[in-house]
Order: sequence, then structure tokens, then C-alpha cells
Amino acid sequence: MAVAAGTRQPSYRDRIAGSLDLAAHAVRELLRGVADGRETAEALRTAGRDLRFSRTPAGGRPTGAGARDRALAQAGYATRRCLDLLAVLAPLLRPPVDLPSATLLRGLAAACADTAGALRGTRPRPDPAGIEEMTAQYAATRGVPSDLRGDPHPLLSRQSTLLAVAVSTVTVSAAVALATGRRGPLPGLPREQFWYAGASTARLWWVRIADHVTPRSVVFQNAVRTACGLALARLVAGSLDLSHGFWVLLGMLTLGRTTAGATWSAVRGAAMGTLVGSLAAGALLASAGDATEVYAALLVPTMLVAFWAGPVGGPAWGQGLFTLVVSMAFAQIAPVTWQLAEARIVDVLTGSVIGLVCGVLAWPAGARAEMRRSAAALFRTTAPLVRVTVERTAAGHAAPTSRADAAPTLRRALLRWRIAHASYAQLRTEPPPRRPADGGSDWLAALNFGSRVLTGTYWVPWSPGTPWPPDAAAWARAAADEVVSAALRAADFPAGGVTVRPAPLPKGILGRIPAPSVSHLVDVEVWLHALASDLEQAVGPGDEGRDGHR
Repeated sequence: MAVAAGTRQPSYRDRIAGSLDLAAHAVRELLRGVADGRETAEALRTAGRDLRFSRTPAGGRPTGAGARDRALAQAGYATRRCLDLLAVLAPLLRPPVDLPSATLLRGLAAACADTAGALRGTRPRPDPAGIEEMTAQYAATRGVPSDLRGDPHPLLSRQSTLLAVAVSTVTVSAAVALATGRRGPLPGLPREQFWYAGASTARLWWVRIADHVTPRSVVFQNAVRTACGLALARLVAGSLDLSHGFWVLLGMLTLGRTTAGATWSAVRGAAMGTLVGSLAAGALLASAGDATEVYAALLVPTMLVAFWAGPVGGPAWGQGLFTLVVSMAFAQIAPVTWQLAEARIVDVLTGSVIGLVCGVLAWPAGARAEMRRSAAALFRTTAPLVRVTVERTAAGHAAPTSRADAAPTLRRALLRWRIAHASYAQLRTEPPPRRPADGGSDWLAALNFGSRVLTGTYWVPWSPGTPWPPDAAAWARAAADEVVSAALRAADFPAGGVTVRPAPLPKGILGRIPAPSVSHLVDVEVWLHALASDLEQAVGPGDEGRDGHR
């Protein structure tokens, strides 16, 4: 997916399409036995990392409140999950592959290629019903062949991973269908997963605003901090009757940052730049006097340099060159003296101090503290869903059509996931501290934990089965309790991290339970172990490179 120098950067839609093409090609090559599993896994993981918003230009990220942007963002998340799962599966696939798995893999490869074509506009809009039907058929027909010798657990684990790949592909297809113009809800898919389908743009904007009307939202915090800073700047400029007082408001607005440390760094550079720029402007005004022709001749080239070097060089260059620009602009409007530069210094420094005070008094840690709180809330609200999902599967129930037992928790978990994702998006825009106070928590793994729980709530009870025998149900409940208690411990972010070790399946249990439930039991095992891995990565100690700034 590398782009040659001088060519147009691919859009996020193109990135997803390229990743889906890679997935289709990898599956076909693995089925033919001509691809190296480890090399293929690394290529898939690399493609998944390239779908991160942090690697996409800010203007190309699908972050809007409308249904298409939401669908495209969800397609990106699901594609990354699909690629990561395929990377786990790739080293395990060795021809000959069992017939149900080979059939599903061919269908998934074709679906990925068709979905990629739909994103590029070369193929019709995808219909997730076909992939969902293939997935349901595979869930019903997979299992241990009668002629298999040895331990069936590796085969069942591989099939469970493949089923998770298929579920992610269903999500990708449905999201792309919405992103390419499909209207209304998607029949057969969980309503909560695509809650925005069919909603009006006005309602989606209202949902986005309402989600952030809480002191725990970094968007809300930034808005309050900026509003208070501007109000205080206006009060100070009016009370002191400062000349050109609007520079106070402009200085506060342009130099305020989301953390106190970042604000102080910007203010130091801006103060130095303003001082140097004011000295240069004062010298120019004193020497040129009322010669407006001089200012007119210098204004345009100075503006070009200022608007080019300012964003690149930082606040010092930006404020210094902007001081020159405004001084030459004012000199052409009315007679001015070198005291204009003096007023500029006073106003910018006043605005900078106000911005610094607001940064110190109001949420000085920026998104980092809120990311910690958001992740903790996400762990606490999603943990009960793990137990509900395991209980339903052990009782032989499919995913419920009416989620009366889990609907309130689902709604809270979805809200917490959206707030945590907003905190993470803000965190990626902030420079990492030199000495992290959170032990190097992996926030991306925390978000993945929440996403995996929500997805599992919909899909782990693949189809109706028979109730498990007491020893299997007891194991499932004990393993779920271990993950739930670990998630609650992780919400406190202990200094030593958390260790999650769900008990292994009881010996010989796969031969003692009814055939339809054997695969369901391994599905739960694979899901719980994946959740345990997410928790250990999210809270475990490590260096700062793990927290999402990588």
C-alpha cells in the first residue's frame, strides 16, 4: 500500500479496499498452499496498522456524524479486526483444509474482493445477507470429522478463529453497504451494531452532541476550557482598555492546548517569537515611517513566508512572522508608530498567560486522565456482558432477538465505548509525556477489549444448541468469572498490571458433550482467552510507546 512520491495519497476508502484485496489474495494463496503463513501474517498485520486514523491525513478521516462517515469508520475497524484474525489463522492453515472451512474461506475471499470493488465503484453494493448465510451454514456444519485421529482441540480452535473472521467480514460488508448509500436497517444483523442505519442526519448530529454533554468527555472539556479562556480574555482586555485588545483573544485561542505542559511549551515559543518579531516590526515602523509603499511591497512576500514557515516552525516562528504581517497591514490603514509592536507584545503575552492559567486550572492533564477514566468505565460496563453471553451459550440459547436481559448494559457499554474512542482520538493529537504516570497502558488494547466484548455479545451464541453438561457449564462460568474479575481489577489500573489465566478445558470434556455444543464450547474458550490477552496488554506495564502514540 505504499504510495510513490508525487502521487495522490489514497483515501481511507481506498485503504480499506486495498486491505480487503490483500485479505482475498492471502486466503486464496493459503488455500493453494503456496504462501508462507508467517510472512502472510506479518503482511496482514501491517495492512491492519495502516488503517489506523493516526496514519491517515486529518482531512481524510471519516469522523463526521453522518451515517456514511460512521459506516466507513466501522468498516475500517472491522477490516482491521478481520486482518488481525486472519494473521492468527494464517500460520495454522495447512492443506488439506477440512471441507466446511475451505468452502467458507473461498466464499470469504470472494466477498472481500466484491466489497473492495464496491468501495472503488467498480462492483455493485454488497449484500451482507449472503455472507451471513454462509457463516450460519458453517456454524451449523463444522465440527470434528469422524475419521480424525488425535486431539480435536486444534481443529476446533482453528474453526472458531475462522468463524470470528467470517463475522468480521459480515460486519465489513454491512458497513460498506451503508457507506455506499444503502438506506434503512440491515435485516438479520443486530440493531445495536448498526444503530445509525436509517437515522436522519439531524438525529445523528444530536446523538453526537448528546454523547459529549458530560464532564467526562474531552470534547466537552476542551469546549468549556476554550469558552472560559475567551470570556476571561475579553474581560481583561476590556477592563484594562488594551490597545488592539482582540489580540488578547486571538493569542489565547491560538496558543491554548489541551494539556498544561503543551500550553506552557507553546507560550514559551510564542513569547520569544513575538518579542523578536516586535523588535523587527518596531525597527521597520521607525525607519519607514509613513512610506506605505514600503509596507505594500513587503506585505505579500512576508505573508507567504509567514504562512509557509509558521505551521512548520512552530509557535515561535508563527507568532514572530505574524507580528510583522499585522504591523505592515495596520501601517497601510492608518499612521502607526513603533508602539504598535509594544502593544502586540503586551496583548499576546496577556492572552498567553490567560491560556496558561486555564490550562493549569481546568483539566491540566488533557486527554490522558480522561482516557484512563474512560477505559476504566469501559471495563466496568462491558464486564457484565461477558457473563451474560457465556450464560446464554451454556444454556443452549442463540443470540436473543429480544435483549431485555442485556439491553440497558448494552446501551451503557456502547456509550462508554464512543466516549473512550473520542478520548483516544484526542490523546493521539497530544505529545506523550516524558515520564508516563499510567505505566505505559496500551489504550488501543483497552478499546479492542470493549469492541470484542460487544461483538461477542452479538455473535458468540452462534446458533441454538443443547444445554451443556454440568462440568462444562461450571468451567465456562468459572472462566467467565475470571475474565470479569480481571476486567474489574483492570479498571483500577494496578501498578503491576493484571494477570488473567482462565482455566483450561477439563480433560476429555470434548468427548463427553453433545456434538452441536462441542464447537460452541471452544468458541467460548477462544473468545475468553482473546479477552484475557486484551486485558493484559491494556493494563500491563511497559514503555510509553505502547499507549497509542506509536
